[in-house]
Amino acid sequence: MTGNAAAMEIAHDRDTCLSLLTDMLRIRRLEEKSAELYGAGKIRGFLHLYIGEEAVAVGALHALEAQDNIVATYREHGHALVRGIPMNAIMAEMFGKWDGCCHGRGGSMHLFDRAHRFYGGNAIVAGGLPLAVGLALADSMQGERRVSACFFGEGAVAEGAFHEAMNLAALWRLPVLFLCENNFYAMGTALARSESQTDLCVKAASYAMPASWADGMDVIAVLDAVAAAAQQVRAGNGPCFVELRTYRFRAHSMFDPDLYRDKAEIEAWKQRGPIHTFSARLKEEGMLSEAQFLEIDARVGQEVAAAVAFADASRWEAVETLTTDVGAAGAQP
Repeated sequence: MTGNAAAMEIAHDRDTCLSLLTDMLRIRRLEEKSAELYGAGKIRGFLHLYIGEEAVAVGALHALEAQDNIVATYREHGHALVRGIPMNAIMAEMFGKWDGCCHGRGGSMHLFDRAHRFYGGNAIVAGGLPLAVGLALADSMQGERRVSACFFGEGAVAEGAFHEAMNLAALWRLPVLFLCENNFYAMGTALARSESQTDLCVKAASYAMPASWADGMDVIAVLDAVAAAAQQVRAGNGPCFVELRTYRFRAHSMFDPDLYRDKAEIEAWKQRGPIHTFSARLKEEGMLSEAQFLEIDARVGQEVAAAVAFADASRWEAVETLTTDVGAAGAQP
C-alpha cells in the first residue's frame, strides 16, 4: 500500500495544466447550471452533483486512453463530459429530450455512450464493478490491451458486489482499474460509522492487488496516481486499486437535507477546493494570469449556455418509437 501526496511543483507542461483546469471548470459550471435548472423544473428525477470532486474525474480520465472502458456511478456528469460526450448531449439527456446521449431515456443517472466506451452511469451502488470485470474479461479473452476503469464511492465497499468483483479480477488477473472516490459520507453515513476497517487500501490489498491512495482534491496528484496504476494494469500485471480522497461540497442529491455533516467541516474542505487551489498554483508558477482564468471561465460559460439552448430546442421522443429497444430485436411487444 502506498500513498501519493501532492507535489510541491507541477511537473507537467502548461498546455496539460490548462486543459485540466478547463475541464474542472466545465464540470463545475455544468453542475451549477444543472442545480439551477433542477429548481426551475427543467431537470427532474434524481440529480447528484459533482461539485468539489472535479479533480478526481479530470485527473483520472486525462490519465487514461480513448480505447479504455469507463464505468461510472450515478454522479457521472463530469466523467461523461471529460470522456468526450458533448455537453449538448448530456444536457439534453438530463432534460429527457430525444437529442440526449440516450434519447432521453436514461436521464441524469444513466448517461451512456458506446462510441466513447462510456458504459454508464449506474444507479445501483456497486452495480458498475461487476460490469467492469465483465468488460475486462472480454478484453482479456480477445487479447485486447485495454484498461477497464471503474469509478465507485466508498459506500460501495460495503456491498457484496465490491468483494466479488475484486476477488474475480485478482484471481483471473484481469485488466481492471478500481478507482474509489472516497468522499467519506456515502449517501449520508460517515465512513467510520459503517465500516470497521476505514483504511480502504487495506481492504483492496487483501485481494492481493496493488493499492494506493491520492489526494482527490489535487488534480495533479490524481493524474499521476492513476497514470501509474493504469500503466501497471495495461502491462498485464492484473488489477490495481486507487483510493481518491475527496469531498462533495453539496448534499448527496437534490433531495438530501444534508443534516449529517458539520457546516464548519464543509467550509474547511472548501478551502481546499480543487479549482481555486490549482489555479492559484498555476499563477504562482507563471502558467496562468487572472485575465486568462476569466477568459477560460467565460468560454466555459458560453458552452454551458449553448448546451441549455440546445436541450431546450430538442424534441421529445415520438410516441411511435416508445417501444423501440425495450425488448430483443424481432420480439413481440
